Order: sequence, then structure tokens, then C-alpha cells
Amino acid sequence: MPSADTGTAPSPAPDRAPAAAAPAEAGGDGEDTLDLRLPEEFVALFADPAGTAPAATGPADLLDGVGDWGPVDTPVGTFRLVPVRIERDLPVVSRWMNDPAVDAFWQLAGPPSATEEHLCAQVDGDGRSVPCIGLLDGMPMSYWEIYRADLDPVARHYCARPHDTGLHLLIGAAADRGRGTGGALLRAVAALVLARRPACARVVAEPDLRNAPSVAAFLRAGFRQAAEVELPGKRAALMVRDRFPQRPR
Repeated sequence: MPSADTGTAPSPAPDRAPAAAAPAEAGGDGEDTLDLRLPEEFVALFADPAGTAPAATGPADLLDGVGDWGPVDTPVGTFRLVPVRIERDLPVVSRWMNDPAVDAFWQLAGPPSATEEHLCAQVDGDGRSVPCIGLLDGMPMSYWEIYRADLDPVARHYCARPHDTGLHLLIGAAADRGRGTGGALLRAVAALVLARRPACARVVAEPDLRNAPSVAAFLRAGFRQAAEVELPGKRAALMVRDRFPQRPR
């Protein structure tokens, strides 16, 4: 975000979590939203299991092998996170970033080189953030950043705990927004994080407070709004999903 809202790989991102899941569930349901259809040849690249999920590369695996987390059943279909491969995924991620509803919070519209720079900072980084394509029933339909919030600059803005794991999300196609998809996927991915990362006690996100649909999607996904925090470029809602939910006082 940024989140679309949920800090980007190495910096408190624009707004990433439902950027498409958020403004309308994050990207918005605005009439100016582009309906971006993926070419069949691109979708076919994800049909080959050998090319779908190589674990995160880099000097260290700080996120317990996101690429090996496997598929999970959700109310909206079978979902899987696949770590980004620049040569395969740059065109579609760049198109998504240039959707006005997404750009309102991610602020990464521009030529493919701008998206490539953003992705490479993570892919070639130290492993604290893994950019992923989200496949729903085998179809690429969302972009995610799974990141170590405790090692990210965002940690300077809240009381971070070791192994806090952050989520940024944008939903690429307008047809997948505004119908509960973002909340369902956020719930599933948060559960995956907690299941696959035993040292992680909390999943966090920081959607822009102005992005009400994104905040609502996190709430539906079982997150609570713990605080409001000032981040570079935005005032954010600190959303937290605890491994062990807090009891009402």
C-alpha cells in the first residue's frame, strides 16, 4: 500500500493493498478505471508449474519461501502467490500501475522503466520484500508485496515487533474490484503468512486513510485498525491481524 493500499519493498510505499482492492476495493470502481484484459500468451506462462514459483532469490530468504507457500482455497477461487519474474511480468504490472484508479494510491504510473525500477529494487534487493503476482484460478489478476515490516522504514513509524510481516496489494482488473475479492484474498494471504511464518505474530498493513474501500477490505479480512500513523506522503491506518486475537478489555 503504499498499499492499494498497503511500504514498498524498501520504503513505506505509496498506497498498496487494494489499490485495486482498495479504492473500490482499491483501485476504485471509478468509471475512468481501465478494464485491462491479459493476452492469452501471457496467461499461458503461468500454466507451467516449472515456471510458476521459484522461491525468492537473493542473499537471504527473510520471508520463509513465499514462492513455496502453495495454493489456497478461498471463497472466490483457488489463489496462489507467484514471485515476480521481470521478463515475464513487467508488461502486465506496468499496465496495472497505469490504471488511474491504481495510480491514485501507488503513484507509479509512467513508462515500463518506472515499474521495472520499482520491481528490481525488490527482486535484486536483500530479501526483505518479495513482489508477487496473484493467480486466481490460474489467472494473473493482482500484484502483491510481501515484506518484512520490522526491517522496513515503516518500522520507524510504529511499535514494530520482530518478524512483523506487511502486505501491499493491488487488483489489476476492474471486474475483480468492488465485489469482495480484495477482502477474501487479504484474509487468505494473512492466514498463509501466519501458517508459513511461525516466528511472525502479526500481519500489518498501512493503507492511506483516504482509501476507505481499502481500509474496509482489511477490516473484512480480520484486521483491526490499531492506530493512525504519519508516513511519507500519506496519513495511514495501521491495520493489524494478530496471530492470537486480542480479547476485548
